[in-house]
Order: sequence, then structure tokens, then C-alpha cells
Amino acid sequence: MDAQPPEIDYSQMIDDETWAFINKSMAIYPPESVTWRIDKNRQVYDEMCRAFHFERPEGVSTCDQTVGPVPVRIYEHGYAEATVVYFHGGGFILGGLESHDDVCGELCARTGYRVISVDYRLAPEHKHPAAFEDSYLATKWAANTFRRPLVLAGDSAGGNLAAAVAHAARGKVIGIIGQVLIYPGLGGDANTGSYLTHANAPMLTRDEILYYQDARFDGVQPKDDPTATPLCDTDFSGLPPTVIVTAQCDPLSDDGGHYCDRLLAAGGQAVWLNEFGLVHGYLRARSSVSRAKASFERIVSAVSSLGNEEWPY
Repeated sequence: MDAQPPEIDYSQMIDDETWAFINKSMAIYPPESVTWRIDKNRQVYDEMCRAFHFERPEGVSTCDQTVGPVPVRIYEHGYAEATVVYFHGGGFILGGLESHDDVCGELCARTGYRVISVDYRLAPEHKHPAAFEDSYLATKWAANTFRRPLVLAGDSAGGNLAAAVAHAARGKVIGIIGQVLIYPGLGGDANTGSYLTHANAPMLTRDEILYYQDARFDGVQPKDDPTATPLCDTDFSGLPPTVIVTAQCDPLSDDGGHYCDRLLAAGGQAVWLNEFGLVHGYLRARSSVSRAKASFERIVSAVSSLGNEEWPY
């Protein structure tokens, strides 16, 4: 590490509800789990996701199918004016259709939009660009199949994939009208800013981020490949209206601010919401933590507005 991270008094930033969520999460999925054998790591991560899972809202139907080799799950709740393509989090090595099933079901019910959850290939068995290729393929399929406005959305690694697809799809995929990126890792400099300030944050540390990067790439993280790290793109013009929602107590939070700045500088529409006192992974706390619930309301509102081609910011 190039600099010693400062000591942050998280007891003054994080409220009791959020600490209860953190403690419950870490009791099942402790920080050292990232160094475990990959099958055990995934098993315990899935167990943690199940501990916070709740049933899909009434009226939401699902259908599992494959797009070429890529499994997807389609959520519907009546006639859909727009389609959301959702990419799950998990550091590119964890997660799938089940880990984020309830998030996608709730997004579908709350917005009325069709939601397509993409089960992209995971590292380390499938290095970059496998996850990006699967995500891009599923997005092209959604655009051609449903011919409805598309909103790209994802959390953590999925936020990276949503942005990477948006960059690659310019001029090639018709109908992408917005993106909502939830605590995304976009390829920022791990030796500056929030990567150091919040290097030892609860739920995600800088060391864990570097571990995920090592698993994702053959060698070091590329610095000139926007399909891997959207922040390294040299052109931020022509991207869809974008809402970035980050957690204040998260090494990745500055990625959201930097990405928003690049979009605005290129003449685009973008807003960055850095949620006070929240931590990485707080989507799982949206039913138990007031701050997380309020943030999820803002996320749902963002998806709904972008799907209606509205910009209320």
C-alpha cells in the first residue's frame, strides 16, 4: 500500500440498525472468506444472501431461459413499458440468479418494468472479458427481443458491467435510455481517495477489492480497456442519463463521483448520490435498515424515471 489508511471512527458514522446488518452479515460471511477455496466461498456467500432473502412480491412471474450460453431470469408484472437489464454483484467471483432474486423481483413489482437478471460467467474460472461478453450479449438480446426502452442496472461488480455495456453499446444497441449504478467498482486508482480513506471499511476493504481484481484478470488490472474499467475510457460522450448511488463507508465510493464528473464534463446527464452512513452491500438491508430502505426508494425512483425518459434531478 502506497499510503497508510487513516483510522475512521465508524461508530460515529454508522447507526445501530446498520451495525446489526453488518454483524449479521459478517457472522455468516466473515472477511477472511474471500481467501477460502472458491467453492466454499460461494457456498457461504449464497448462505448469507439467503439469510436476508424475502419472497417475491405478489403478481411477479418469472421465466428462466438461456440467451446463447448465458442463463437469464425474466421477471414480469403485467404489461411493461420498459425493460431493466440487471447485473448482480459479487466481486466477479460470486452470486447468480438466486443471490439477487428478491432485488430483481422487487424492482419489477415497484416499477412495473420487465427485469432481466443476467447470470454471467464468473472468475477465476472465466477471466475477463467473459463476464462483459455475457452481459453485452444479454443486453443485445433484450433490445432485439422486447423492443422496449432499456435501463441498465447493477450493484458492485454488476454496476461495473452495466457501465461497460453502456460504453460499448453506443451506436450499436438501440434503445438504452439510462443506467443506474449501485456502489459500482469502475476501475479507480486504488492508491487514492476513498480507496485509502475507507480501506478498512466494514463489509468491503481495499484488500478484498484487490483480491477480486486478481481473480478477475490474467495479470494486473488493464488501464486502457473500458470493458474492464469504464473510468479509463477516453470518451464519455453519448452515454445515457446515469444515476450513481454509492455508500459513504465504502472504498469504492469515489468511483461513483469520478464517473459522474466525467459524464457531466462530456455534456451528459448524471447525478451522484453518496448515501451517508451506509456500507457496501446494503441492498440486502433494505427491509431492516431505515437508511438502506430510503436509498432503495431512491434507486427504484431512478429506475422508474429513466424508464419513462424523465430526468427529475
